[in-house]
Formats: sequence, C-alpha cells, structure tokens
Amino acid sequence: MGVSLAGRAAAVLGQMAPNVDVSIDPAFGVLGSAVGAFLTTLVVGAVLVALAPEYTERTMAAVVDNTVGTFLYGIVCLVFVVLVTFVLVITVIGVLVAVPFALAAFLVWAVGAAVAFLAIGDRLVGHDDGWLRPLAVGGAVNGVLALTAVGGIVSFAVGAAGFGAVLRDWLE
Repeated sequence: MGVSLAGRAAAVLGQMAPNVDVSIDPAFGVLGSAVGAFLTTLVVGAVLVALAPEYTERTMAAVVDNTVGTFLYGIVCLVFVVLVTFVLVITVIGVLVAVPFALAAFLVWAVGAAVAFLAIGDRLVGHDDGWLRPLAVGGAVNGVLALTAVGGIVSFAVGAAGFGAVLRDWLE
C-alpha cells in the first residue's frame, strides 16, 4: 500500500524535528475531505447561483437531460487534459503553460461538479423557495460520498458529468 501525502508530511516533519511527535489520524483526512467537498460545492454553487443563475440552470438542465452524454464528454475531456498536461510537463519549458492549464481545468472541474451536485439537490428538494436548500443538499451529498471509496467513484462520475456539461456549453 502507498503512503499517503499526510503520512509523508508527518515523516518529513519528524525528521526535521526528531523530538516532536507528529501523528496524523487517517480518519481526520477522510473527514477533512468530506468537509472540503461539502464546502467547495456549497461555495462554488452559491457563487454560480448569485452571479450566473441562468447559466447555472441551463447547465443543470444539460446534466439532467443528457447525463450519459455529459459524463462521456467530461471523461474524454479529462483524459485530454491529463495528456496535454503530461506532454507539457515533460517538455520542461511547457511547465510554464502546464501549471495554469491544470489550474484552469481544476477550476472548471469545481464549477462542473458544483453544477452537477446542485442539479441533484434541486431534483431532491427543488428551488421554489430559494437556492439554499438545494445547495445544502447537493453539498451534503458530495460530502457524504467523499466518506467512502465507492462514494468517491460516484462523486467522480457526477463531477465528470458536470465537467462535461460545462465544457460542452463553452466549446460547442
């Protein structure tokens, strides 16, 4: 089994300060991931609803109406992003382009995942009385899914569908 990033950081910190006990509970990492997924969905979704409500609803509709198509589009685009980033990084000089490219792709992923989880929240509770309930439900669904390995796969698939819907809207 591989060592987690937190485990590596603890080992490095332990070498730097041998008299300091550094131990990180794996449950803290899982819980932190769930809280991060919840907050990211909540904050990005709230920004989208506040700044671009028509775009958000249109993209949510695309995810709901063509879930398989947006998922496949998202997976193909994600493979493309990974390949382009890899090629840019191995050319060394392309690192200057790879870092902003990967950061932009991550931001688009965050927007797409927030839209997809907001669509789930909207389908479950509706938004007739405002967006707070569907935002909270979508964030909670994402957070709960982050707690388990199978949920992580489902969360990835939902994010890929949202990523595909956002990119399809921008590129087509």
